[in-house]
Amino acid sequence: MTRIQMKLWSILSSIFMLILTACSSTAVQSPSDASQNMQAASEMASADLAQPAASRASLSSGNSRILTEQRLGTKWGDDINSPITQVNLKRLSAAPIAETQIRYADKPFSGRGINSISLASGKISFSVVDDRERTLPLYRDGQQYFLSAREGQSYVLKYSNSSAQTYEIVASVDGLDVINGQRASRYNSGYVLRPYSSLAIEGFRKSNAAVASFTFSKPKESYAANSANGSIYNTGVIGTAVYELNAPRGSAQPEGQYAPAPNAFPAD
Repeated sequence: MTRIQMKLWSILSSIFMLILTACSSTAVQSPSDASQNMQAASEMASADLAQPAASRASLSSGNSRILTEQRLGTKWGDDINSPITQVNLKRLSAAPIAETQIRYADKPFSGRGINSISLASGKISFSVVDDRERTLPLYRDGQQYFLSAREGQSYVLKYSNSSAQTYEIVASVDGLDVINGQRASRYNSGYVLRPYSSLAIEGFRKSNAAVASFTFSKPKESYAANSANGSIYNTGVIGTAVYELNAPRGSAQPEGQYAPAPNAFPAD
């Protein structure tokens, strides 16, 4: 073998060894490193899956992004005659059987337009109407609800019961209880919704005889912003919690409904 051939063979051998070293260093991975990488990938996937679909839909639609100038609250409006009496009825459960929230603002929300929200397996219909009984359109985006409101507009929370069961409605506006004006809690006392009847909550209660009507306003003019129990940062939301009550069912049939068929074996 000539000197030139030996030199060429030496160079080729060096290149071959470098290739082997590079291949082995990238192809080999310790079991612990592989496990950590797989765990990290799994955690990232889990974090994405754990985020509610409704949240992802809402973020993508932009409904949750409300500009400062679009924000609204609810102030005390006109004094409305609304007498109430207290009753002694017990809840069938310690926790509400249904609840929902509505975000409102002076903004054209997107989503599926609906007239009412179905609660308690469809037995209760919840809607927001103006002072002329016209339904204000709601928008559903995933599991969230939005209402396009207008400053100066008065509104009413309306609940309709299509069943023979008696319910309790605990409602809040801007984080304040509509009955006592305290910080809202789903465990506060609420209004009774009788079988086959409707309940209209027209405003913040001032006494056992009257309420101050709900009226959309600028956040700084809202009841929450001017109450020791509220906050201007919590304006723009309406909440509802529903309980079943242990109340005797009357024998009277609702108007416009057929009487149930007679039962040949009522003791069974």
